[in-house]
Amino acid sequence: MRTSLDSHVHEIKKSNFKSPIIFAGFVGPGLVGPLSVGYIIEKLKMREIGYIRSRYLPPSTVFIQGRLRHPFRFYANKEGSLCAIICEVTLRMEGLYDIASTILDWAESKGTKELVILDGVSSDDHDERAFCAAEEDLCRIMSEKGISMISQGFITGIPGSILNECIIRKIKAITLLVKANATSPDPLAAATLIDAINRVYGTEIDTADLRKESEKIGHEFKELSERYTEHRKVDSGMYM
Repeated sequence: MRTSLDSHVHEIKKSNFKSPIIFAGFVGPGLVGPLSVGYIIEKLKMREIGYIRSRYLPPSTVFIQGRLRHPFRFYANKEGSLCAIICEVTLRMEGLYDIASTILDWAESKGTKELVILDGVSSDDHDERAFCAAEEDLCRIMSEKGISMISQGFITGIPGSILNECIIRKIKAITLLVKANATSPDPLAAATLIDAINRVYGTEIDTADLRKESEKIGHEFKELSERYTEHRKVDSGMYM
């Protein structure tokens, strides 16, 4: 695995991997990336296996319910067949290529063949539908599962950087998207993404708790959402 002078994955637990599918969530509209991936981690009882150290990360850390944790973490299930990457801080454009390359170096070293980014599109109304952007073969599979393809647009920021690297390295890559609140955490949109994951990957994750506790979750993540909204005015990934 290539080691960057600027970024690297620091592993804290060793796991036996079986060409894992990776789910990744980053700060974006409605925080649906971190919300959905965090919920997947919780319900599948994934364990933390590492985190990214990079000079390009902002000088901040994350407190959730009073608990301190690294803002850019890696997880795996017990079987080593699924991994999750969650980032709970906003990232500026500088260094995105380095961070994306570091992620893909790590993924390749674990035999990963498919990476799924979960994200939101800013909207005033959530319609409980999931959309996708992927290569033709994956789009066909998604269509069979009731997930429509987005005909055109731009994906920038860290999701765009990762997707570009996947194309170069011939790793299957897909972005699953939902319409999400532009200014507030949107747990219901995150639940829609997980429902789509269940249909495609057979994960059978019950989203009842996410839907039931949407108001509480929205309050807990409100500050992070406000920071994203402010950051987006200056420098952020977006979908069109």
